[in-house]
Amino acid sequence: MNEAMIFDAIRTPRGRGRPDGSLHEVNPVDLLAGLMQALAQRNDLDTAAVEDALIGCVMPYGEQSGCIAKTAALRAGWDLQVPGVQLDRYCGSGLEAINIAAAKVRSGWESLIVAGGVESMSRISMGGAPGPRDTKPDMVFQLKPVPTGVAADLLATLDGRSREDVDRYALSSHQRAAHARAEGRFARSLVPVKDANGLTILAEDEAIRPDTTLERLGALKPSFQAMGEQSGFDALALMKYPQLARIDHVHTGGNSSGIVDGAALMLVGSEDKGRALGLVPRARIVAVAALGTEPTLMLAGPAPATRMALRKAGLTMDDIDLVEVNEAFSSVVLRFLDEMKVDPARVNVNGGAIAMGHPLGATGCMLMGTLLDELERRQLRRGLVTACVAGGMGIATIIERV
Repeated sequence: MNEAMIFDAIRTPRGRGRPDGSLHEVNPVDLLAGLMQALAQRNDLDTAAVEDALIGCVMPYGEQSGCIAKTAALRAGWDLQVPGVQLDRYCGSGLEAINIAAAKVRSGWESLIVAGGVESMSRISMGGAPGPRDTKPDMVFQLKPVPTGVAADLLATLDGRSREDVDRYALSSHQRAAHARAEGRFARSLVPVKDANGLTILAEDEAIRPDTTLERLGALKPSFQAMGEQSGFDALALMKYPQLARIDHVHTGGNSSGIVDGAALMLVGSEDKGRALGLVPRARIVAVAALGTEPTLMLAGPAPATRMALRKAGLTMDDIDLVEVNEAFSSVVLRFLDEMKVDPARVNVNGGAIAMGHPLGATGCMLMGTLLDELERRQLRRGLVTACVAGGMGIATIIERV
């Protein structure tokens, strides 16, 4: 069995996902193509050696449609024989791209793959194209789907989380991210976005708020209360969880993941291919996992996916030095900490999506790059990336530094 090695990991800064955000002016194809050019330049890579480009994109509509992976490869000037595929596992898409790349390499059928993701949330809004679960009445009654924000409040209510609990976690995310940015911890993987004239549009994540305080977070209004109470989603959730008298709406824009634009890429391949191309491996992909969870609660997947990945690897949490849990909402990470009994000092040590934002299709790959950089900086051995996934799924990946 071939080992799947990580040779490089890069990302754009995250830009605020709104019309006045720095990356709104950049077409998502160009956002991804710019990274592809940077990846080839950094590694003196003959792109003809790349056997596939696997790109996560959760809203593949409008400017993100038409198999953006292939379009971006052409736009970047890569060799014409490089194919591409767009894939969607909701918030786990960028990580799923890496996992599929690892499986392809381990099978021996392919030896060098680019994996990652892109999402321009200022141009293509989240939920811009409703699916059948949202519009078909009999399916709604059967599956009882609720928006992710209402599901996050449901999770917090089931776990007895107070507004202060989720705000305190959010504060730590901003503080850690601000500290990491100030220390230059993201610098190795960060590729500034430039315009056609070579002028820098954005060089650093722009959503981090280093001046955030618990008082400011506490002053924010719940983001999902009206949606839950007035649109009937609370009632749907309570049909599934009748032990609750009500849902406490504790999540706000301050303790939920930010809406941002961004892209990320990772170069994954076999040891033999790396040697042939002069690429130095930084880590190997040890184990991957994905599974389904209860779809109304939806966001409880990180812990069971982690346990599955650990079983496959023959490891325990004591063998994992650092963990990245996607901060979709504060309650998601707090549930993971409780279930896995892991020291918070080992989890999201450089902040997360609450501080920096969650560009849906790209986030998993971004987290993997952040994890790898930090393992190297601290000279630690193993790390884990995990995320909850809409529709009731979880995903996890374990890597080992080499």
